[in-house]
Formats: sequence, structure tokens, C-alpha cells
Amino acid sequence: MAEQLGTNMRITETQKQRIHDVVTTCAGDNAEVKLFGSRLDDNAKGGDIDLLVTTLEPINNPAELSAQISAKIMREFNGRKVDVLMAAPNLRFLPIHDIATKNGRIL
Repeated sequence: MAEQLGTNMRITETQKQRIHDVVTTCAGDNAEVKLFGSRLDDNAKGGDIDLLVTTLEPINNPAELSAQISAKIMREFNGRKVDVLMAAPNLRFLPIHDIATKNGRIL
């Protein structure tokens, strides 16, 4: 069953820009960031922020980079939980990557 997505992302334009700025600073200018999960559901309330960060270059320490991005965004958003999923040529592509790629929205 396909996930029903709302017309809006439940984050503000300012939050989108802050996320993009953090990702660009940490992962480089060519990194793409997508929002996926409950923040795309207009009928949901609360919830963490799920992000897919994709780079064209291999990532040497994906867990460290993911944690760094997550921590910086959490500080920007007053402790709101942020989950960061990394995708790069040298990383294994898992089913969650497929979901995030298909259903996510580029910020």
C-alpha cells in the first residue's frame, strides 16, 4: 500500500533552510537532502525529523557524519529528534533507502 502524503511538509521554510545549511556545511555543496517519514503526513502530529542525505562521493565515516548532522540540527530545533540516513556510492543500499528515496521530498 502506498503511503499517502500530504501537500505540505510539516516543517517551516526557515527550518528547511537551516537543515540544508547544516547538510551543506557537513557533507558538502553537492549533498542532497530529502525529508521523509511522518513529517510528510499532514494529518500526523509531532514526530521526529527523518532525513536522507545523499552524496556522490564515498563517505569514510558515515556514522560519524550522520551523528554530526543530526546533533547540529537537533541543536537548531531545540532538541527535536532528528534521524539522518546516509546514502553514498560506498554504502550499502537498504530497504529504508528505497522508501526514503521514493517517498522523500527534496529540501
